[in-house]
Amino acid sequence: MSAKREALAHAVVERCGQTYAEQAGIRLRDTPAAVYQVLVLAHLLSARIKADVAVAAARALFDAGMRTPAGMAEATWQQRVDALGEGHYRRYDERTATQLGDGAQLLLDRYGGDLRRLREGADPGEVADRLREFPGIGPLGASIFLREVQGVWPRYAPYIDGKALDGAERVGLPRSPKALDRLVRRGELPQLTAGLVRVALDKRLAEDVRSLARG
Repeated sequence: MSAKREALAHAVVERCGQTYAEQAGIRLRDTPAAVYQVLVLAHLLSARIKADVAVAAARALFDAGMRTPAGMAEATWQQRVDALGEGHYRRYDERTATQLGDGAQLLLDRYGGDLRRLREGADPGEVADRLREFPGIGPLGASIFLREVQGVWPRYAPYIDGKALDGAERVGLPRSPKALDRLVRRGELPQLTAGLVRVALDKRLAEDVRSLARG
């Protein structure tokens, strides 16, 4: 059974394990700019909009120079709207442009622009609560952020949220973060988690993963 589960986990990583941060062109390291970019991405992904559109909008914002809290805060509201529109993120563009500007200013004022300071003295639940203080970041956005950054914030790993656990169940893997963590090599958990989210959203992709695992 363990060998079968390991084969399934590795098939998830191989077939669809690119993290959303990687897809958005974020070179994820434990640095203020990179971690902030994941927060922006989590904000966009948490809306009722296709993930590919959210990723494209994040890329457009970063390409327009909004890669840091200062860059986001200094951009005009219209520049943020235009970048979101370039990524086809049009349904929520005006509200999101306002939230991104307000959130960037909050990050500058409260944490000196360094989101890593949010972790100080905080367990995972407290970190999630602090994340939800940013405009546009609800429970889903906080979960997306934590599952994406767990590779560089190892204190909060394994972080596998409900959507990823739904994906695990769909392909026949256990609904246990610790059990899933043991099925992949160190450093692969963010890829496994992202892949599980994708199979939770795509039944056909789940079938592809099971076929790949069978060889």
